[in-house]
Amino acid sequence: MPAFVTFGRILFAVLFIYTGATKLFGIQATSEFIAAKVAIPALLTPYTAQLETMTGMTTPQMLAIAVGAFEVIAGLMIALNFGARFFAILLIVFVAAATFYFHDFWNQSSPESAKSLVDALKNLSIIGALFIIAGYGRSSETPEPTYSDV
Repeated sequence: MPAFVTFGRILFAVLFIYTGATKLFGIQATSEFIAAKVAIPALLTPYTAQLETMTGMTTPQMLAIAVGAFEVIAGLMIALNFGARFFAILLIVFVAAATFYFHDFWNQSSPESAKSLVDALKNLSIIGALFIIAGYGRSSETPEPTYSDV
């Protein structure tokens, strides 16, 4: 059974590694998508302006890089079972926020809302799998008790 769990965890992590890498290779498209969906709160605007002048990038571009790097790192850590629980919990929060901001089927018209609803449900199942990973974590193999141990 542990081999199946390891194999499943690696296959599951490929999703985050791939999507993170595509975000990093398509920074401009990702930043445009983020800019269309996420509004920076006025309270954070002075800080984001400072970061923009320091880096020479817009806030959506910095967010695209951060999100892409986070997905790749979290996917690798889950695949390698190094801090899998921690990264699974971080990914639960990330996927829930992404679902709320980017798959808002309740604000869309009928044809688009159906696709967004399916995407939101897929993300819900991904969150469920992340809860399984967070609950399973790295466990040491304890031998089953034998009749002589009872």
